[in-house]
Amino acid sequence: MSVVVLDGSTVRGFVADEPAFARSVDARFAALDANGDGVLSRAELRRALESFRLLDGAGFGSADPAPLPGEVAALYDAVFEQFDADGSGAVDRAEFRDEMRRIMLAVADGLGSQPIQVAVDDEGGSFLLEAAEHEAAEIAARVQADRSKVKAEAEAEAAAAAAAAAGPK
Repeated sequence: MSVVVLDGSTVRGFVADEPAFARSVDARFAALDANGDGVLSRAELRRALESFRLLDGAGFGSADPAPLPGEVAALYDAVFEQFDADGSGAVDRAEFRDEMRRIMLAVADGLGSQPIQVAVDDEGGSFLLEAAEHEAAEIAARVQADRSKVKAEAEAEAAAAAAAAAGPK
């Protein structure tokens, strides 16, 4: 587990970087496509959802009983139908990417503008971890660019001062 600090802008920035977001989502899609046929079946997507263990029972100190198997199946079916935009019975890469974009933007809206700490699974390819790493890389690149600019300006000033000190030729 890792702990990251992020807010909605962290997630929005990651989603807005289309090449980075596509690489991340496509890698997750490939990992979920167990049989390698280029689409996610209902069973493949369900296995992924089950791995989140959101419906294992009460959890977090709740006294509520675990949901009934029929309720769980109905929920997984509804999620699958949300991903399967064209109703083909399979989720292709574009459908998966589009739905993950919608989900991540909804997460960004939910996070708002106040930074929070979030524990994320650093072994399973967490989109939130990738969003935080993406933001950190962008900040590091801006800092490096600023340092390079300041250095170039200082060198130019030094060269101009040296030329002025040398006098006219």
